[in-house]
Amino acid sequence: MELEAMKALAMAIAAGVGVLGPGIGIGLLAGKALEAIGRNPEAAGKVQATMFIGIAFVEALAIFALVVAFVIKFA
Repeated sequence: MELEAMKALAMAIAAGVGVLGPGIGIGLLAGKALEAIGRNPEAAGKVQATMFIGIAFVEALAIFALVVAFVIKFA
């Protein structure tokens, strides 16, 4: 297998696995936030703000995974 093909395969694996975890995490986070808002609608503002902060942190992990994937591909 050639080096460029191996780099492309490694990039695909790194991006796929690196985005899988944050995708599951965001789904769980949003689901639990909706449950919390359903149980206590008065706290919707606080729950939403905390949810968006959590989503931003989880999304940062996905961006780091994509950066690593591009470094593998082009370095």
